[in-house]
Amino acid sequence: MSIRLFHEPDRESLKEITALCFDGVCIDQNIEEHFGLIDGKNWQSRKVRHIDADVEANRLGIYVAESAGSVIGYITTRIDMETKVGGIPNIAVMPEHRGKRIGHALMMRALDYFREQGMAYARIETLAQNDIGSSFYPDMGFKEVARQIHYAMPLDDQSNED
Repeated sequence: MSIRLFHEPDRESLKEITALCFDGVCIDQNIEEHFGLIDGKNWQSRKVRHIDADVEANRLGIYVAESAGSVIGYITTRIDMETKVGGIPNIAVMPEHRGKRIGHALMMRALDYFREQGMAYARIETLAQNDIGSSFYPDMGFKEVARQIHYAMPLDDQSNED
């Protein structure tokens, strides 16, 4: 297994990994479970678009884990030179490769990247229902600093009037 910089041909693999690995830990999936498909599209179609946004925002801060020529995990980053806070929008490792410290290696590479870019802090967020993230991030040294509640409502539903 090796960690390397993202290349454009990796984009579809990252999307496939995202659609698989965020099952059960995605806000869009929670919305879909409450309200159904949005405009006929499932939660995966919205979640994989995050990869496009991550590539557009910071292509040079995306790292992939590769084994036997296949992408088996990735991490995306954002840097803010003004605030000196680096963010990690997405990290995922294929289920059959978990428990092999691949997530750890990806995270360490991202944290090194933040240091190289002069960031003073790194931040990441997860849903309370993400058992892996809820234990992995503190194990990596992250401290919980806040909790957030997400709400959603359909805009064509008039039943939410008081």
